[in-house]
Amino acid sequence: MIKPDLTQQIPAELGRVHFVGIGGSGMSGIARVFLAAGHVVTGSDLRDTAAVKALRALGAEIAIGHDAANVGDADTLVVTGALWQDNPEYQLALQRGLPVLHRSQALAWLIGGHRLVSVAGAHGKTTSTGMLVTALLAAGRDPSFVNGGVIQSLGVSARGGSDDLFVVEADESDGSFLLYDTAVALITNVDADHLDHYGSHEAFDDAFVSFAEAASESVVVSSDDPGAVRVTARLDRAKVVTFGEAADADVRVADITSVGPVAFTIHRGPDSWPVQLRVPGRHNALNATGAFAVLVGLGLAPDEAIAGLETFGGTERRFELHGVRRGVSVYDDYAHHPTEVAAALQAARSVVGDGRLIAVHQPHLYSRTRMMAGEFAETYERLADHTVVLDVFGAREDPEPGVTGALVSERFHDGAKVDYVPDWQSAADRVAEIARAGDFVITLGCGDVYRIVPQLLGSLDGGADEADA
Repeated sequence: MIKPDLTQQIPAELGRVHFVGIGGSGMSGIARVFLAAGHVVTGSDLRDTAAVKALRALGAEIAIGHDAANVGDADTLVVTGALWQDNPEYQLALQRGLPVLHRSQALAWLIGGHRLVSVAGAHGKTTSTGMLVTALLAAGRDPSFVNGGVIQSLGVSARGGSDDLFVVEADESDGSFLLYDTAVALITNVDADHLDHYGSHEAFDDAFVSFAEAASESVVVSSDDPGAVRVTARLDRAKVVTFGEAADADVRVADITSVGPVAFTIHRGPDSWPVQLRVPGRHNALNATGAFAVLVGLGLAPDEAIAGLETFGGTERRFELHGVRRGVSVYDDYAHHPTEVAAALQAARSVVGDGRLIAVHQPHLYSRTRMMAGEFAETYERLADHTVVLDVFGAREDPEPGVTGALVSERFHDGAKVDYVPDWQSAADRVAEIARAGDFVITLGCGDVYRIVPQLLGSLDGGADEADA
């Protein structure tokens, strides 16, 4: 993979911009905002996805497959860290001496001159960003935004706006969130991840301290997450606003329901407000409380902020229902860390009623699987009724000898609650064999596990069908 040089100077003008891998969730959003700003955008991707088709409709010229000829007369190349060194478009750009920018650098260029709200954290940042954008739009604001997932009510992950506000999901995975000139920082948690990049828990904390210290106006940070508490202790308390269930939180959430779409109460000083969201899960009560603290800090009235948050309908690949077969509901979720998996399964448990939870887990990254196999196994064994484990989605990493999905399944104490099935059709058939009416099947992972959903629906098919969601 390419390790981006985040220290290189970003040109004042980018000219014609070519995106290698333009259909990715982060890349497609940034490309969309470039198009909205009037730039000529070209790109390439391995598949002709819905995101690619949408960008073509907006005026982007996109080729399927990677070839040096795709670069054309581009002035700037935009890449992701998942790109391999031998990519022909990348190699041609190097030969020509074109600026090659990591996607975060291209986003930093777009942000210039805006009042930036950056949302960071190992978990919850896509949902929190979606909540902020939804509430701001409901309040009549028109922010620019780039999110890591499609906001369901809007049908897009990014858009250029007319306000001075710009809201972004800030990626901590490679340290690129330190590039942004942030005014307001929202930190959902500091749960150590991406140690393949950082090397240690201490270095991970240090990066979040640097991110928070750079915020020019305020830092809204979890009062509950141990990592966030460590980071907060190192910050200037004058610009910190804490949120969470802790008794001393500046914005406190309480009375969280555990069944169905989550309801709770937000307390701020002597005042309190009831909240009823459209999405389930106590983690979403916490996400919404952090978003509320940011929104009020940006000048929205508390009632106005809550009214906007209550319209939020979720983001794609976050507990997203894809269909029902034989009374079995099939969901997909982006969760790829034990903490995220726990939150997703707990949210599912709150709405499944008497049904069972059948998880389909695709491990993401060889390094994460090697380091966290035991944590994944403990989480699935505790919270799911049965788990089917697929093989590792390596993404930007080369395979590691001996690192497969079996590392997770072998760590279960009760072998009857897990199957390691690397073949996808066999995995879908195994799920159909286990599932009965009233159960939830949920695929989990940030790779391409969502692509197994049609196979799951097909294997489950055989009774009276209900319409796809």
